[in-house]
Amino acid sequence: MAANAIRHGRDPIELRLLRGEGLICEVTDGSLTTPRIRHASETDEGGRGLQLVSALSHRWGTRYTPTGKCIWTEQPLP
Repeated sequence: MAANAIRHGRDPIELRLLRGEGLICEVTDGSLTTPRIRHASETDEGGRGLQLVSALSHRWGTRYTPTGKCIWTEQPLP
């Protein structure tokens, strides 16, 4: 997520980690482009970011902020 924000997003880009009952990772950027899961073929070099986020996270989502958007993931802690 953070790499995609740096590569495709707009400033300001921020990363925030919140530890509670689980771990929440938030990546914000100044772009209003809605992220979507792409179905990359085996020969594509990109396009798997949200597929990986979805597979490795308990929950994830997007919310819009006054300056752009925030993509967040939630993962349980052992």
